Parts: sequence; C-alpha cells; structure tokens
Amino acid sequence: MGAFSIWHWVIVLLLIGVPVFFAVRSAAKPPQNPEALVGFGGWLMLLAIGQTLSPLRTVADLANSIEGYQQLMPLPNGPLAVYGEVALNLAFLAIQLSVLVFMLRRSRHFPRLFLLQWLAIPAVFIVDTILISSALDVPLSQVLAGGDGLVAPIISVVVTGLWVAYVFKSIRVRNTFDRGAAAAQVAPAVQ
Repeated sequence: MGAFSIWHWVIVLLLIGVPVFFAVRSAAKPPQNPEALVGFGGWLMLLAIGQTLSPLRTVADLANSIEGYQQLMPLPNGPLAVYGEVALNLAFLAIQLSVLVFMLRRSRHFPRLFLLQWLAIPAVFIVDTILISSALDVPLSQVLAGGDGLVAPIISVVVTGLWVAYVFKSIRVRNTFDRGAAAAQVAPAVQ
C-alpha cells in the first residue's frame, strides 16, 4: 500500500474544504425567514453526521495502532509511550463523545465545546509527539520524519476550523442551540 502523495491530500482537502467553505459562506447570507432555521437540517446536518462519526474514527485509529503498540511494549519506556498515547486518545474520545451528547441535546454549550474539541486536536498531537519523543528518547525530528504524520492533523485542524467558523456564524446553529429559540419553534408545533 503506497503512501498518500501531497496531491492526494490536496484532493481530500478540496473534497472536504469546498463544501465547508460554501457552508460558512451560506451561513453569512441572511435567510428569507431566519426564525424557521431551527434543528438539524442543511449544513448543520453534515456537521452532525461528522460529529457522530468522529468518535468512531478515533476508536478505529486506536484499533489500527494495536500492532505498533505491541512492537513498542518491549522497548525501554515503551509501556509509558503506549499507555500515554492511549490515555491521550481516550481523553480526546471523551471530549468527542461529550460534544456529541451536548449537540444531540441541543445544549447552548455545544458551540463552545465544539471550539474546545477543535483546540484539542493540535494539543493532543503536540503532547503525543513530545511524549513519544521523550519516552523513547527519540529526537522530535525523527518522530515527525517524513511529514506524513503532520498532514492528517493539519487537515483536521483546517477542516474543523472551517466548521467552527460555521458554528459561530450560522443562524441555524444559533437558533438550534439557543433554548429560547428552539422552545419557541416547538411550542407552535405542539399546539
């Protein structure tokens, strides 16, 4: 299996980035009836799907790392590196699941928690890189060798950053995660 070239990553970025760009751009346009934009629809539905799938991706990444972890365990400080990385990934998984729960509950805290999740992406990457480097006594340059290890986190930060911009600009997001606006929409539907 060959490594992804930079052109593959550009294509992936375009496939993800272009729809997100239009989501942010359309969120800036004033809608015909802003009060009607409540609930998981439009671009918010794409975000909800992505947020729902993101913990599954983290679990899959952990599962795919098992063989590498087994190779690290016999090394000096290998268990520290493995358990530290697993702990970091489980902490990030907990953040993702918390954000998912707050999103599904339409909590007013969702936008800030989504922002926190975005900030956690580079934080987890940096802490993990330093942990692996120091535990295994390997220079940072060697841990980051090849550049492939940098591409996925950078794409993740950029794409999630565009979604964060959407969350803070979108009228639908504001209406959906503002208890007063959501309750006002539910009341007429119940009567």
